[in-house]
Amino acid sequence: MSRLKSVAGLVAFSLFFVVFTVAQKAKPIPYDHNPAAGRFYDINGFKMYTEVYGEGPPVLMIHGNNGDMSAFSKNVPYFAQHYKVILADSRSQGRSLDPDHPLTFEMMADDYAALLDAMHIDSAYVLGWSDGGINALLMAIRHPEKVKKLVATGANLWVGPDPFAPGLWDQMEHAYTTGLTKTYTTPKEKNDRKLFLLDWWEPHITLPQLRTIQAPSLIMAGDHDVISLPHTLVIYQNLPHANLWIVPNSGHPTVIEHADEVNKKVDEFFTQPFKDFKPNE
Repeated sequence: MSRLKSVAGLVAFSLFFVVFTVAQKAKPIPYDHNPAAGRFYDINGFKMYTEVYGEGPPVLMIHGNNGDMSAFSKNVPYFAQHYKVILADSRSQGRSLDPDHPLTFEMMADDYAALLDAMHIDSAYVLGWSDGGINALLMAIRHPEKVKKLVATGANLWVGPDPFAPGLWDQMEHAYTTGLTKTYTTPKEKNDRKLFLLDWWEPHITLPQLRTIQAPSLIMAGDHDVISLPHTLVIYQNLPHANLWIVPNSGHPTVIEHADEVNKKVDEFFTQPFKDFKPNE
């Protein structure tokens, strides 16, 4: 009888262990707060927070304004099966705190190039969304040896009404003007204002600069993105080696709203031979 009880207890424990293990595996990964994958690097005067998943060719994913690496939570599981996915919080965002310094897109592009150096990675595929797309373009301009191929979705080259959907620049101008009369006291308020001003004053990428990019490029935007279709076409048309994909039924967050399609399309782009890319006429 005692043996039966022991067997029953062992079976019950085994079932509990299996259920517990499955539950643990099913638990979402806490991107941006995962000690098992996280590390800080000393980069250009601040501590840059990173998390790495998977093994294989390196893919650097760069998030948008006032965001963090969790923006790619729907993309990492797919790519981590075949790539070494590098996530990093941009300067002054997420866990990469840098409250006391100015901020430019050029600084952030240099930060990401320095991060690859610190990780002993010669070059990487780069996927950038929104401000991250701007960073991807600037990395390819300022550090061409670091970028194997780049994907930029929802990026803009300059500021003003033209790059944006109708009415959006007017909203930003109102927020800028209103903000001039406010007093910012807490570190978060000051940092949020700094990040807003980044998109108000920048970027300033010229078409001649864009034409220096030799990395094969996939330019993306949603068909009702906050970045206008004509501006996205300007980016595509001025890259020497580029493909264009306007994501149907999508707004600005293409990597979130259409993660499955984006994952497959970007993966195909990364794995295509260079000979498949023909220079734009």
